[in-house]
Amino acid sequence: MIDEQIQRGWRRPNLYNKLLYPLSLGYAGFMRARSCAYQCGVLRSYDPPAPLIVVGNLSVGGAGKTPLVIALVAALRQRGLRPGVIARGYGGRARAPRLVQPDDTYREVGDEPILIARAGGAPVAVGRDRARCAQWMLAHHNCDVVISDDGFQHLQLRRTADIVVVDGEQRFGNGWCLPAGPLREPPDALRRADWV
Repeated sequence: MIDEQIQRGWRRPNLYNKLLYPLSLGYAGFMRARSCAYQCGVLRSYDPPAPLIVVGNLSVGGAGKTPLVIALVAALRQRGLRPGVIARGYGGRARAPRLVQPDDTYREVGDEPILIARAGGAPVAVGRDRARCAQWMLAHHNCDVVISDDGFQHLQLRRTADIVVVDGEQRFGNGWCLPAGPLREPPDALRRADWV
């Protein structure tokens, strides 16, 4: 019941969201400091030997990333490239990098990787560590470009391009970070994006 009230307040803040706002400020500060640590070289990023395109968003929930990844795979293949897709596989049990098969279940690899694999056109690998997943994809499949699904906040991968998808209806909700709002990072994180 309280979770529903909090999520409703992601559009227009209510009492629950206002009580959580100090936690959101702390979370936003942590995310900014983490981003700065990667930009300054305090935390290191893996630089894959192939171009890496990240498709992500700022808010929790669906914004259209998966259809964009599928379209991007098709567009790259039309240009003669061999893309591979990496994903975390939220909801799945896969820890070490593994290839998604079209008949896998969401409990094994998550639901979005299955949709991408079934659309065809590119191998899809899931794993908890995206850097290892990218390394594995490049070592085991003949890919010349890697697409990271839902990876905008995963800064341990050095990327060639960041594409951020914004929900056309919800946009940034109440503009607050988790838990008082729907944002994984403050809106000023869009400065890191190449395309929005």
